Amino acid sequence: MELKINYQYTYFIHPFVVKQKKYQKYILRLLKDENCKLKRFEKEKDLKLYKYFTPKMRELLFSSFSFTNAKYAKFKDMPIETQSAVLAKYPCVIFEYTIKKDIQGKAGEGKGIFFKIRKMELICFQTGICFLCMKTDIDEPTFSDVLNFNYKFRDIKQDNKTLNSYDKIHIQTDSFSSIDKLTDFITNITGSNVEAIKLDVDTERFLTYAYVCIDQADWNTENTFDKIEHNFIKFARILPADNSASLQEEEILSLAKWKYTKMGMTKQGITLFSSSADINNYTILPSEFEQQYLYTYIFELYKKIYLKKLSLEFKQASKVKEVRKAFIQFTKNIWIQEITEDEIGTMFAHKVKEVLGLDKLYNEVKNEYDVLYKEFNIEKNRNLTIGISVILVASLIFNILNFVLLSNW
Repeated sequence: MELKINYQYTYFIHPFVVKQKKYQKYILRLLKDENCKLKRFEKEKDLKLYKYFTPKMRELLFSSFSFTNAKYAKFKDMPIETQSAVLAKYPCVIFEYTIKKDIQGKAGEGKGIFFKIRKMELICFQTGICFLCMKTDIDEPTFSDVLNFNYKFRDIKQDNKTLNSYDKIHIQTDSFSSIDKLTDFITNITGSNVEAIKLDVDTERFLTYAYVCIDQADWNTENTFDKIEHNFIKFARILPADNSASLQEEEILSLAKWKYTKMGMTKQGITLFSSSADINNYTILPSEFEQQYLYTYIFELYKKIYLKKLSLEFKQASKVKEVRKAFIQFTKNIWIQEITEDEIGTMFAHKVKEVLGLDKLYNEVKNEYDVLYKEFNIEKNRNLTIGISVILVASLIFNILNFVLLSNW
């Protein structure tokens, strides 16, 4: 039986990495783009976001909360090169990319799935690790449409020649004449994949962050969740509607803290499945999911990629001292810090951390740090011992010479 949809959207997230020494130039390039503007967060306008994150996290993720009108006006009056230099010093800056008209597209052959890209954001961290986030929705969707669209769209950056007709997406819009034009547009914004590939970041598949609210007739006190659980599992695992694979809930971490909701978490993304049997599920929760929880997810993804970056740089002898310092700063300023004091938000962050395997990755990097620290101290002690020996030998020779001179005198 086809599920009816009351509300849905999907964010497709594309991590990319800018070379550290080119980061300021990248920020300058975004500032020069007339379609791109700095996203300014304000306490009154973004009060829920402000209250959700701890002061430390607000300072790290949303520096513009500290912008008064006077400070922001002064910033806008600066030469654009100075603006880029200022923004490059902040731990994180967020840009909104404005598309002059919604990008409308059609996915699939035959009966089309018409979709729009409603919103684009660029989240850029000072380390050069960045994320392109695209919000999409479907016109008059069925649940099968949502499953098929999410399954297909996440792979649009793959070489189309390697995809079969089931996977292809054909864009029908004034803005983009084909899927290749859309992928070229994304590549133009994000640049080369070289740095991301070095860190083993998948550059061909988008991460999926999706929300769907089905009609209350399909999930309520009489019609229980277990009757539609197979639909949730396909949604959480980002499978097409006609998938006949085993639908066991393996490798899905779930979180269900709101009424008539079920959240699925895998390494490929986060999904929230809900019913309109609770009014909050199509009024309040959709907004919170694409604000507080989306930024929490992005921050945990950032930790994962940055730890990979540190691990790679630990292997470069010329960077050891610099990376040791960076790892200590990461541990002190990010790793041990609480993101939020919100109970569900804390649970969400811990679940994401678990599914991404962050504790294991952190411990691996820490072991690399410990080994290098011991080697550094051994080398330091060896150099100290050699230095002392040289001084003692020189002192002995000096004393012998003095003795000889005094004897001759």
